[in-house]
Amino acid sequence: MLADKDRIFTNLYGFQPWNLKSAQMRGDWDKTKDLMKRGQDAIIEEIKASGLRGRGGAGFPTGLKWSFMPKEPRADRPSFLVINADESEPGSCKDREIIRHDPHKLIEGALIAGFAMRARAAYIYIRGEFIREAETLFAAVQEAYDAGLLGKNAAKSGYDFDVFVHRGAGAYICGEETAMIESLEGKKGQPRLKPPFPAGAGLYGCPTTVNNVESIAVVPTILRRGASWFSSFGRENNKGTKLFQISGHVNTPCVVEEEMGITFRELIDKHCGGIRGGWDNLLAVIPGGSSVPLVPAAEIMDCPMDFDGLKAVGSGLGTAAAIVMDKSTDVVQAISRISYFYKHESCGQCTPCREGTGWMWRVMERLRTGDADIGEIDTLYDVTKQVEGHTICALGDAAAWPIQGLIKHFRPEIERRIRDNGGVLEAAE
Repeated sequence: MLADKDRIFTNLYGFQPWNLKSAQMRGDWDKTKDLMKRGQDAIIEEIKASGLRGRGGAGFPTGLKWSFMPKEPRADRPSFLVINADESEPGSCKDREIIRHDPHKLIEGALIAGFAMRARAAYIYIRGEFIREAETLFAAVQEAYDAGLLGKNAAKSGYDFDVFVHRGAGAYICGEETAMIESLEGKKGQPRLKPPFPAGAGLYGCPTTVNNVESIAVVPTILRRGASWFSSFGRENNKGTKLFQISGHVNTPCVVEEEMGITFRELIDKHCGGIRGGWDNLLAVIPGGSSVPLVPAAEIMDCPMDFDGLKAVGSGLGTAAAIVMDKSTDVVQAISRISYFYKHESCGQCTPCREGTGWMWRVMERLRTGDADIGEIDTLYDVTKQVEGHTICALGDAAAWPIQGLIKHFRPEIERRIRDNGGVLEAAE
């Protein structure tokens, strides 16, 4: 259980103003210059020691990612930090809360992380639908410039650093790091083939690191309180605190900061007032945003909510956006709706994804109504395996995994619909 004194996001619910003065009273921008004086490599080592893993879904070690950037950038090829605030994953709403209520944590984190990576500037790519959040972020960045915390000699550190806010236009695919870079450059948001990886050739062909909002916003606090403090939370390889977003059939849906590895039952009972209708009414949970497989009630209840705990039950932490479904849910329809989302958001660059997502959705709709043959369940599963792992980016995997989870755990329900529908058809003849 996380104590209030150990929370990083102390204004998550907006009880205080978001502005610079209030942020400084909460401890932001406190002796930022001294943090930077530790040196660029020392900051990277501290982040490595903290065990911080990327909070955007993939969970790649943040300090290690930073260390891939060139140690001596060339004058004609400056380095850049790109911050992913596109947050288009269904179920996710944590970055939105950070930007809305605690934007200075993100801006200070951008300066420190940018400095550690020898970056010339940070670009914050914010989701187009986030109207009010973008307004807050523009205003907060301007406040930081006016106070001398950004720009020339940022925070009196002797380092020049700029932050630019770029609004997207509502494409899910632009949350993928290379598609985001393409979009920032003014092109159609389509993922690039890797290699080269962004650290070698990213934005404008220059070395670039793409990080999630939460990954960057926690950096100043980790440096102030120490890597050992941050790594004291959670289990081995799953360290720190994390923003969890719980939606669906709980009594009080919320976004809350908790310790990594808290069990699902503890998370729901402590912060969400329990499952609607009690624990016996729980059907399944999608634990990390719509792109990870669902987990049935019996397996998720006492599962640790971290990367390894959820991997062990055949799912993933993703963005830690838990979508809770009780027994009133038509689970086949829920997964069919997710299939439609991925069909709609596929950029169309790769054939398996362009053709496969539409095909999978159409079969899911037939399974939903029971207007199919039993054998089509296995055919659908085979197609998900042909899409998974055969595309430039992970959207193909994201479209395949929810269907795989459904077939694995709820096959009897799909078969029942087909049998029931067959019975109706026979009776009508």
